[in-house]
Amino acid sequence: MLEKIQQYWQERADSFMHQSVDELDEPQAKIWQNVFKKYAHKSLENMHVLDVGCGPGNFSILLAKLGAKVSALDYTPKMLELAKQNARAHGVDIEFAQGDAQELDFENECFDMLVSRNLTWNLPKPQKAYQEWYRVLRSNARMLNFDANWYLGFFEGNEYDGSTQDSIKAAKLDYSLSYHNAHKMQEIAQELTLSKIMRPDWDERVLREIGFEIIACKRAFYTDFFSSEKHHTPTFLLVAQKP
Repeated sequence: MLEKIQQYWQERADSFMHQSVDELDEPQAKIWQNVFKKYAHKSLENMHVLDVGCGPGNFSILLAKLGAKVSALDYTPKMLELAKQNARAHGVDIEFAQGDAQELDFENECFDMLVSRNLTWNLPKPQKAYQEWYRVLRSNARMLNFDANWYLGFFEGNEYDGSTQDSIKAAKLDYSLSYHNAHKMQEIAQELTLSKIMRPDWDERVLREIGFEIIACKRAFYTDFFSSEKHHTPTFLLVAQKP
């Protein structure tokens, strides 16, 4: 499953980068940086931050420009290639590595903050990933996870409450979007654990079981920070802290 996911993102890397390139320009860049500063537990200057599932490197670059020491990890070689190109273009020094978010090749308690976006939903073992993220964070360090119920609509036969049904209907609009080999990801998503689970409820429960403290849970993140919801499926932000 992990190799199938990697192959999909390997093929989609270029188009994905073009979709998000504006995030590195004003005013979006400033908004994202304000989000990082708002939820970081201390100044980002010289903070050691891990960007898990960095993709084309947008978060890594924005954090580095704030003075953070950034390590960026992705499982897809093409994404890392593009991220390195973007980092050079923006004049920032970032440590890039290829690796599995579920089995990090880092020592215990070596990061001051961890960020991740649109990654956990397509992990075969998301709970294991959260355990690993907890392991590499120092005491009082925070994790910022941006994600969504991207493929919950495939499982609308399940019994959910009314608010969830609204989310399912909205999510259907995302599936009709035209992007590279969309059908491949839809097929993969139907086999993934988090496609059929209501989130971020599941995430909050699992993070607490692991030992995290939940600092904030924004269930429609973009509406708080941008002029309008960027996606039909609401993106949530979970901020958790290691005691």
